[in-house]
Amino acid sequence: MRRFFTCRRVLLTLTSLRESRGAAMSLTAAASGFLVLLLTVPVIQGQYGWGVAYTSTQICALKGSTVEIRCSYSHPSTNEFRNAKVVERFWFTKTSNDVYVDLRTDPEYSGRVTSHCENKVCILTITNLKKSDSAEYKFRFTTNQPDGKYTGSPGVSLSVTDLQIQVSRLHVYGSYNWAEMKCQSSCRPPGHHHYIWYKNRQNIQTQTSISYSGNFNPADIFSCAVRGYEDFPSPPVLIQSQSDWGVTYSPTEVCAFEGSTVHMRCSYTYPSTTYPAVQNTFWFTKEKGGKPVDLKTDSEYSSRVFYYCYEKWCTLTISNLKKSDSTEYKFRFTTNQNGKYSGSLGVTLSVTDPRLQINVRRSTLHLNSTWTELTCQTTCQLPKYVSYIWYQNGEKKKEEQVYFHPHPLNPEDNYSCAIKGHETFPSPLVYAPKLPSVSVSSSAEIVEGSSVNLTCSSDANPAANYTWYKENQTHPLSEEPHLVFSSIQSSDSGQYYCTAENQLGRTSKYINVNVKYAPKLPSVSVSPEIVEGSSVTLTCSSDANPTANYTWYKENQTRPHGEGGIYRFTSISSEDGGIYYCKSVNKHGEINSSSLILDVQYPPKLPSVSVSSSAEIVEGSSVTLTCSSDANPAANYIWYKEDEDSPKASGQIFNITDFRAEHSGSYYCEAQNNRGRSNSTLHLTVVAETWKSAVFGSTSAFFLAIIGFSVFLLIRKKRATRQSSEPVEVPDNREQPVERDDIHYASVHFANNQTDPIYSNVRPAERRIYDEVEYAAVKFKSAGTSPSQENGEDPDELYSTVNKPAEHNRNR
Repeated sequence: MRRFFTCRRVLLTLTSLRESRGAAMSLTAAASGFLVLLLTVPVIQGQYGWGVAYTSTQICALKGSTVEIRCSYSHPSTNEFRNAKVVERFWFTKTSNDVYVDLRTDPEYSGRVTSHCENKVCILTITNLKKSDSAEYKFRFTTNQPDGKYTGSPGVSLSVTDLQIQVSRLHVYGSYNWAEMKCQSSCRPPGHHHYIWYKNRQNIQTQTSISYSGNFNPADIFSCAVRGYEDFPSPPVLIQSQSDWGVTYSPTEVCAFEGSTVHMRCSYTYPSTTYPAVQNTFWFTKEKGGKPVDLKTDSEYSSRVFYYCYEKWCTLTISNLKKSDSTEYKFRFTTNQNGKYSGSLGVTLSVTDPRLQINVRRSTLHLNSTWTELTCQTTCQLPKYVSYIWYQNGEKKKEEQVYFHPHPLNPEDNYSCAIKGHETFPSPLVYAPKLPSVSVSSSAEIVEGSSVNLTCSSDANPAANYTWYKENQTHPLSEEPHLVFSSIQSSDSGQYYCTAENQLGRTSKYINVNVKYAPKLPSVSVSPEIVEGSSVTLTCSSDANPTANYTWYKENQTRPHGEGGIYRFTSISSEDGGIYYCKSVNKHGEINSSSLILDVQYPPKLPSVSVSSSAEIVEGSSVTLTCSSDANPAANYIWYKEDEDSPKASGQIFNITDFRAEHSGSYYCEAQNNRGRSNSTLHLTVVAETWKSAVFGSTSAFFLAIIGFSVFLLIRKKRATRQSSEPVEVPDNREQPVERDDIHYASVHFANNQTDPIYSNVRPAERRIYDEVEYAAVKFKSAGTSPSQENGEDPDELYSTVNKPAEHNRNR
């Protein structure tokens, strides 16, 4: 960073400095650089121990340079403030409504201001100075104590000026024009500096001094700058001359409001060889008969024009401007030697309505330094002495500055400004956004997959910025007035809100987005364990909008099994087991659920027991007992013999490989699973006789006689008809009493000779509803043969068929 100069420290001894509230001595100090400081002795602004001391109270600096403003501060050291701690320190130039604008938060100083404080000394540094930085700078600090706030006032006055070209001499010899110019400023730098001169915006390489002299054409434009600060040149100057006569206007363009007052300025030269005396000076816009008409004599400017001339400088003042005053103004002077000259290419004046606009800025450095600034602006640059009027909700406020700080800031308020004396031309109102209006592109229902556009609009000045959010989400979906869904999905349903915000406030509006769509794949469920006789509920649910209707089906059945999302079996049976699914339907579509298997669990039904053999059963042969039961889960089987504790076998099949008399007796099969158990009994009975006979049923003699007699009749009948040996069914429809288990009977017949084999052919007997009796047909074999054997038939064979009772449904 480059500075124009630094100042020497000035030490003064004042015995009564503590009581002084001002300074009477001012000094001018300068060093290397391009800056002039008007210094005073340190001024202490204090009260009851509070104080701010500024090193200088007036500073003058050139545009584009860097300036430092210093101060020191103090606060009481009494017991009340013994623990006082400074919590905030800052410099400011603007204040209104008790709002103090920290320079670090002011956008006009963005990137150009730093503040450094140490040991109660604070230094404000401003770089790249602008003419608009000309202001009074004050320091303010606050402590953590109640009412612990102090501002050093008056502050430091900073004047920022730019360079100006002054024409010191001007000569014209025929077509030869020559001028001498100086690059100067009210803050003239001491010491030696290098300058840059521009002619028609081109650098004049040979010129580096504060003065420049040379030839020029009447249309040439000149400007100058200090080397190193080429970005801040002087305003361009057009030098007009004719035989050493010349008029220079500054500036050449002026903008002013209708009804206001304007000042136009020029300087003039004339030949010094004849020592003429200027007799008349005036401004004009019109010519009559080839002669300029003095504005003072023009009826259109009557009583509105005033001239002021001093040492070859003349100023034109026009009051109560009219739009018709917009034109080019020229200066003319005459001398006592009949010299007359008018400066061509004069000053162009533009008179417009006072079209004011309010610029709104909001800045936040920290919680205690948040502010909103309203600035009354116009396209015309107004002089600093102009006063402004501010209105809040139509009510005039006291502030007359170009800026206004609303405090507190209320989103319901509106503001406007006007130039004092021109109250009939106020600026447009500025205000926070009104409650937004939100709309959806489709007036009908929103269907999944369609394109949807949400629009937000709000009445606001300055114009609002819009942001779209979805409820319960922090990240914005759009920072435009429109939120577009190119193909909206069901997941996009929900509450959305749009925020409209400008520097004066923020407001929001909600809109509900209800996306209609066909049912999604339904979710079906059932209790994990289904036990016969229990209550079972099937549940079907599907994401759908509008809500879906549900229908239950059983696989391979076309008729609905039930309606509704919930279907109940109050007392489920094994027959209800199977595969089910539900259909979900609304006006936008339909879909079937995945399959749901109902696995109904139940204890074993009454087991079915049987005796089987691949051939006739004879003593020493193999006998197979079989047990089966309907159960879910599948049953486990265990075989027991009556009056024995330990099981004989496990599994559905029990094999006796070498059947003997001691194997006779009662056997029972027990079927069990985790839902219960059930058993059935089989009786194997052996009766020893001298002739071949068969004993069936129980040990009761009555039953033995009947069974034996029946078998005997059947055998005789068989022999008489000489039919082939074939098992004969023995009907026995008498019900046998059973207490808890089904009892099955089998008779085993032995030959007289114990070495003869025993054969048994067993078939299931008829099973009744409550009792089961199982019979086995036994054939006796003698040692010899009978005549019937010649025909391939054994006369001693005895056939009987025992029918196993038919299976009955126990579930009724």
